[in-house]
Amino acid sequence: MAVQRTKVENQVPRAWQRMLSGRRLDLLDPSPLDIEIEDIAQGLSRVARWNGQTTGVWAYSVAQHSLLVEELVGRMKPSLPWSWRLAALLHDAPEYVVGDLITPFKAVIGQDYKALERRLMQAVFQRFSLPGTPPKALAALIKRADRCAAFVEATGLAGFSEREAVKVFTRPRGFVALEADSLDLEPVSPPDAKRAFLDRFEAIQARL
Repeated sequence: MAVQRTKVENQVPRAWQRMLSGRRLDLLDPSPLDIEIEDIAQGLSRVARWNGQTTGVWAYSVAQHSLLVEELVGRMKPSLPWSWRLAALLHDAPEYVVGDLITPFKAVIGQDYKALERRLMQAVFQRFSLPGTPPKALAALIKRADRCAAFVEATGLAGFSEREAVKVFTRPRGFVALEADSLDLEPVSPPDAKRAFLDRFEAIQARL
């Protein structure tokens, strides 16, 4: 006798997430039409960098990290077009859906995670009129700024000594010239991080 499958067994696993805006974002096939900046800011302001292993009353959020990277990109190349500054601000936008996985965990998960992150990033960039795949020079600049940010966060928030950080992350090129001591690393509350992220987004949009 054939065993009948239950209704639950026949259901396709849900692959979408409902956002506070009411949008439903399909992780397997994300549409730019289902992406809103308010949702991105909401999510990133509540996702902790370094798995929360940072000093301070509040977690240091991905929203604050994104602001830091955008600031560093501007310091590295002041003449950068504002559209590319926007790309820097949104460089970790997929994490509003998938969270901030630490690098060792990403290595364990492998290519499936990278493919998902790439699809989400392309949808985000298309939503805000940016090329789905950024130019190589821009990608390299953002990556460099991201590494600088990680180094500064590691030594300023995550308990790394400078010597340990140099060993684990390597000292980013141009690190000294970026005047790292002048960077604001004070963790703030999620509402404050969200507001700062949205304010910067709106300021950049006004210059496009």
